[in-house]
Amino acid sequence: MSKSSSITIKDVAQSAGCGVATASRVLNNSGPASADVRERVERAARELGFSFSSIGRALQSRRSMTVGCLVPSLANPVFAEAVQGVQAELLGSGYQMLISCSNYDGAADEAAIEMLLSKETDALVATMVAPDRSPTLRLAQKRGIPILLMFHDPLDGFITSYVDNFDAAKVVARQFADLGHRRTAFLALRFTTSDRSRNRYAGFHSECRARGLPDPALIEIGEAEANQPDRLAAILAQHPKLTAIFASNDFLAIAVQKAARLLGWRVPQDLSVVGFDGIEVGRLLEKPLATIETSPEAMGRQAARSLLNLLQGGPSIQPPALPFAFRAGATLALPNPEKGDDGRGATQPPSDLPAEPQAQTRMNR
Repeated sequence: MSKSSSITIKDVAQSAGCGVATASRVLNNSGPASADVRERVERAARELGFSFSSIGRALQSRRSMTVGCLVPSLANPVFAEAVQGVQAELLGSGYQMLISCSNYDGAADEAAIEMLLSKETDALVATMVAPDRSPTLRLAQKRGIPILLMFHDPLDGFITSYVDNFDAAKVVARQFADLGHRRTAFLALRFTTSDRSRNRYAGFHSECRARGLPDPALIEIGEAEANQPDRLAAILAQHPKLTAIFASNDFLAIAVQKAARLLGWRVPQDLSVVGFDGIEVGRLLEKPLATIETSPEAMGRQAARSLLNLLQGGPSIQPPALPFAFRAGATLALPNPEKGDDGRGATQPPSDLPAEPQAQTRMNR
């Protein structure tokens, strides 16, 4: 038998001059301990050659030392960066992360949470379609499993790491108003299943009214329209008098620019476009994208810190909203003074563009 396997946690505690429970908390990173005690325990473990494997930690503490992480997609850099932030903050804590993606599907959300619970994860970090209506998330709460949400605005019963979508969207409305835009729209993807998109529209709509602007059009599209510029162009052609569009995310804002080119509309001379998230690729475009810039990595780190606090028996505290900033880019300009029935407003879509009866457009008055 090797020396390390014959050394017990009791030996470490005696060498460090503390109780076994204290030594266990330090080595499991499962509870509070002073810096002095923590240093003595860790030094004693090193000097004695004590090895506390992850399996051993799980058996001793009845924990799996895993954190489940559910996001809609890793193809979207916003969520990928948030996951990296969670992982970076968990590094050195003894916890490993299990990742699952749901592709923005509510049923897949439920299946993913069930899978993560079946793996006996100690805690969950999640971005979901409808966390407030999730039976599996409520089941996890009843089991006493710490849960942190990311990107969602605060919900009763949950701690969330977020950017204030309502306030951020108001900034976009002010930018449009200050430049003189009156015919505006909010272009939404997954509007009915995304609280983030709905709150962004609500803030945009509210500030437009506060500035005395006409209510913005709400244009809802699906995945097919977002991924096919010709189909999106057909939808935009139904709104020829628009001078500015606020897209619910940066990818959608980039898609709008492609669709506008098919219609012969110039960005930003004929159509100003603003996105949301501040993904890095937006800076690399020929015309850098105007957008609300956020830090998904900081969001992930904040979520992980709150989660570790709960795992160590700390209080349940809702952290403040994370900061955001407006990035001016080059896709925002004054409205075209020639806009009207005899100007760009008369532009018709190319004849080969398909009709788009599935698109839903709402005008809130």
